[in-house]
Amino acid sequence: MARNIITGIDVGTNFTKVIIADTRELNERGMPKAIGAGVAESRGLRHGYVTNIRDVAESVRRAVKAAEDKAGVKVKKAFLGIGGIGLSSVTVSSSIITSRADAEITQLDLDKLREQCEKDMPRHQSANRRIIYDIPLQYKIDGAAALSSPLGQTANKIELKTLFITCLDHHVADLIAVVNEAGIEVEDVMAAPLAAGFVTLSKSQKVAGCVLANIGAETVSVAVFENNIPTSLEVFPIGSTDITNDIALGLKVPLEEAEQIKIGAITGSTFPRKKLEEIITARLSDIFELIEVHLKKIGRNGLLPAGIVITGGGSGLNSIDIMAKAALKLPSRIGSIGVGDGKASFKDATWAVAYGLCIWGIHAEEGTQIDASQEAFKKLWRATVRWFKQFLP
Repeated sequence: MARNIITGIDVGTNFTKVIIADTRELNERGMPKAIGAGVAESRGLRHGYVTNIRDVAESVRRAVKAAEDKAGVKVKKAFLGIGGIGLSSVTVSSSIITSRADAEITQLDLDKLREQCEKDMPRHQSANRRIIYDIPLQYKIDGAAALSSPLGQTANKIELKTLFITCLDHHVADLIAVVNEAGIEVEDVMAAPLAAGFVTLSKSQKVAGCVLANIGAETVSVAVFENNIPTSLEVFPIGSTDITNDIALGLKVPLEEAEQIKIGAITGSTFPRKKLEEIITARLSDIFELIEVHLKKIGRNGLLPAGIVITGGGSGLNSIDIMAKAALKLPSRIGSIGVGDGKASFKDATWAVAYGLCIWGIHAEEGTQIDASQEAFKKLWRATVRWFKQFLP
């Protein structure tokens, strides 16, 4: 595979999506040109967990082959999205006393402070989990907030609030094994919600504060951004498949027909419209209630000026943005992307993770950033490399 080609693989519960991008052509936002896209039905997954490696590997092979045929290139390496209910985050605040007699803050102090934050993680949120990224959210020196890195300043006490994004060890190992089984080397991994944020959110939205909600088949992932960096991430075991099941039970129809009714492919007077709306509204209310509880937990409910951006397969439901606005009391819109050429053109935000992985890949390789939060993402990249090397032979 040519060095200018980058591939992103998004292994979802319903569909596996692959995008091949050419890094020689970048738009004004630093995004590469998509030259090939492939999709295949996913098999061997449950709530994002791998239940059958061979079945999932076959889904990856088929999606990659479809993308290769359109792009006219052979994929040997790829960037992989990590999702599913094994993904989570925790915020930890810790403090240390500066080591030098003159109280100057050194890099050794900052490294020690980061290690202390990791030690202070609650046991139940670190057991059998691997830290993917550690993102510094805020420093304080002698109790006063520092607007930038405190390196070189003087203080007796340094405090740090850190966001740790973690995932179950076996979940990541299984996903890497799946892609390897398909004959592709995994160059790096990234949390799927953060990858989607590269594509569906603007810099101004991430600076002001927003929540990205991806409503998938069996999970809903929520990523909160403020000051241009992710500040929280959570995944819930509920999704659009639950809506399909509710429709099948409520209208007494087969699952296949219920899915078609849900997406609007079947219309008419064969089923009561009011009852259908009640069924869908009830399940969406459950989803938005979970999001609201999470925002309350982190103290951001009703306080994100850029509102909620909805992506994923469930984002196509009628009036879902209106429901989100009413339930969360936030501005709401459906996420969208528009990339590619005649061979690989799409606006559907369900491709956001795969395309975001390509963007992550090009900037990780170049050592540059796609927006102003350079130090945060440099730290994120270094943490990712440290973590991923542990899975290499």
